[in-house]
This record gives sequence, structure tokens and C-alpha cells, in this order.
Amino acid sequence: MIDVNEEIQLMDGVNVEISNSVVKVEGSQGKLEKRFAFPNIELKKQDKKIQLVSKNASKREKRMINTFKAHIKNMIKGTLEGFEYKLKICSSHFPMNVTVDKNYVTIKNFLGEKVPRKARILENVNVKVEGSDVIVTGIELEKVSQTAANIESACRVTNRDRRIFQDGIYIYEKK
Repeated sequence: MIDVNEEIQLMDGVNVEISNSVVKVEGSQGKLEKRFAFPNIELKKQDKKIQLVSKNASKREKRMINTFKAHIKNMIKGTLEGFEYKLKICSSHFPMNVTVDKNYVTIKNFLGEKVPRKARILENVNVKVEGSDVIVTGIELEKVSQTAANIESACRVTNRDRRIFQDGIYIYEKK
């Protein structure tokens, strides 16, 4: 058991408020809010730093402190710069038609299928199709990456040889 005191430096242009284990981060791109609650872990804001403190921390508390630290850093980066995932539309057998309809990405004519496939777009995430690229953007990393994963998994090839049927939509760049 040892005392753990981790710090996160805040950059200019970021405003952070901490109350009752709820962290609110506001930057040029927008606002994010998340609750970080765990026994024996305390969050404090001092000057231009966020401190994650635990007295007599066990392995579990050390792991959770590092998890909280990573999430808070992602919140800060998202509100300053945002996140962007790029996906490539690959169709060698049948030409695919990919469109964005409200909360869904619709993939038509995937491997010649009659019924279109749909992938859900999570809230506060923007998706646009530019030629053979699908660009997913937003300020919350979990939602942006989950939306990109939804699009990629909607085009999963089953019952065919993956070495031959390489059609689909695949993530190729993360920013």
C-alpha cells in the first residue's frame, strides 16, 4: 500500500470544473461531462492541474487512477481538437452505395445483397461520405470510435473466403 498522486497538466483554452466526482471539460470544440466515482479516489483541481489522489492505494485503485487519467486526457484532447476516423470503401465484386440517413449509415448492394445493411450513428457524431472515404468526426472518443466500429462490423463478410471477398468498409486512419 502506497500513496498515489497523479497529475494532469491543463492546456490553455480548456476550462475544467470538478464537483462530486463529475468532471466537466469545456474547450473550443465543445463541452464534455463524465462521472468518475470510485472508493478512495479523490479528484481535485489546483491552478492548471488536475490531481488524482488515493491514500494507501491498492493495485485496483492504481489501475482506476490510470484509467481516469486516460479518460480525462481524451476529454481534454476532444474538446480542443476533436477526433476523426477515416474508413475506406472497398468493393471489388459489386459496387456499393453508402449513404448517411439521420442516425444510420446505409450500405446498399453489399456483395449483391438485396436488403441494405445499416450501421447506427451515435449522438453528437458526424459522418460524411466523400468518394470512397467515410469520415467520422466528433469530440467524444468513445462515441466516434464506436460509430466507426459499427460501420466496419456492418460489412463483415461471413460464409465466404475472406482472402477472395475483401469487400467492406475498413478503418485506415485515426486522428
